[in-house]
Amino acid sequence: MPYIAVIGAGSWGTTLASLLSKKGFDVIIWARRKEVAESINYNKQNPDYLSEIILPNNLVATDNIFEAVEKARYIVNAVPTQYIRGVFSQIVNQVDNEVMIVSVSKGIEKDSLKTPSMILKELFKRDVYVLSGPSFAIEVAQERPTAVTVSGNDKTKRLILQEIFSTNYFRVYEHEDSVGAEIGGAVKNVIAIAAGICDALELGANAKAALITRGLQEIMRLGKKMGAKEITFSGLSGVGDLFLTCTSKLSRNYMVGYRIGKGESIEEISKSMRAVAEGVETSFSLVKLLQTLNIEMPITVEVYNVLYNGKDPKEAVESLMNRTLKPEFY
Repeated sequence: MPYIAVIGAGSWGTTLASLLSKKGFDVIIWARRKEVAESINYNKQNPDYLSEIILPNNLVATDNIFEAVEKARYIVNAVPTQYIRGVFSQIVNQVDNEVMIVSVSKGIEKDSLKTPSMILKELFKRDVYVLSGPSFAIEVAQERPTAVTVSGNDKTKRLILQEIFSTNYFRVYEHEDSVGAEIGGAVKNVIAIAAGICDALELGANAKAALITRGLQEIMRLGKKMGAKEITFSGLSGVGDLFLTCTSKLSRNYMVGYRIGKGESIEEISKSMRAVAEGVETSFSLVKLLQTLNIEMPITVEVYNVLYNGKDPKEAVESLMNRTLKPEFY
């Protein structure tokens, strides 16, 4: 059976490592902290994430990243976007040219304005595949029905990955547009922050529907500018992921927005959260990116203003509603 290394022991990395181990694959998961790796090995629990989930006996953990990738045939990146470059730069020379790399992280790097797969492709000089879609880690860990998609250039390799990750509760589709999948996965986190604010301010169902719909337009506008296919955004990694994160309190990004809407500061919220809410830093990256590409993303800009400029959420809503009138599709 192929040897799979999962790099990153957050909730999603832990969940996928567990899923693959249950299928019978030899899996090793890298945890940054030694005590987390030891707990996974000896207690079969991740003390930081999904601690209520008992992990498979055959899942092995290490805090030594070189040990994790030494014999890997597949590498799964589950590191938060802003840390990918630092983590993977350590092992560029240790990874064989035949190793397939799959990224499951979502976001845009602040300095380079690159998506996770773009960062990894730059480092490893090879195609990188993307697994994305509407998938809360806890529900997958509980083996509740979930559908996602794997994307990348080579169809043969996509089909291999589709088979590797698919189970009777985790259904994997495939397509070629990894750019679209990653743009959908990144921007939806920012729109989810706006959705949380919307609900906290009790703006109503009409406002929520408008926000999600116009948020999808922003995702599509950016994606097409970066070479994505429009149809991708009607799929699991587009509207599917957007709908999920904008409508559930299981979403960290939604809850950041909700708490902001209830009056908490982003500093207070960040200190109280163990898991990373990618939308906070992604909004920063997106504002830089949309200026570079000269496109309009008004919801994204207002989320950025609330997070980084201290703008009152109610004023942000007023700014959106009082923008110059224009066609719906442009």
